[in-house]
Amino acid sequence: MRSSASSCASSAGCITIASTIRSPVAASRRPGSPRPRLERAARRVLAWEGARGARVELTLLDAPAMRRLNHRATGRRGLTDVIAYALPQPDGTLLGDVYICPDAAWSGNGQRGTGNVTEELVRLAVHGTLHVLGYDHPDGPGRTRSPMWRRQERYVRRLLRRAP
Repeated sequence: MRSSASSCASSAGCITIASTIRSPVAASRRPGSPRPRLERAARRVLAWEGARGARVELTLLDAPAMRRLNHRATGRRGLTDVIAYALPQPDGTLLGDVYICPDAAWSGNGQRGTGNVTEELVRLAVHGTLHVLGYDHPDGPGRTRSPMWRRQERYVRRLLRRAP
């Protein structure tokens, strides 16, 4: 299944969500679908970061597709939750691709103690968008103490309207 939706605003960049997943819930545009929240998350991060004119495409992949992409992109075997690519353009604008695996979010959200898949998908959209904008974090235990992670969690709280 491949579908896409686009939402552009000149002041906040352009967000496109493409779906290549088999989950009717994650791919759906129906109420309760995470699509609008993911679009909003990426659009807000671009605006908060002042990334005018940036274009980000969010693609939701099923587990087999994400495993293949992870192996091609990083040489690592196995499932990962998010992969992001940035491609700066000659005119100074930024194009980015963020690949999110809802299957990994469903299995990984327990590790963070959220128990909330939608929250984890929003976190992954924010995380990938920050990577597109040039943020990075160390691997391993220092990851969750990095400036990028703190920024990510601040944005997730704002998006989900929670106090720190």
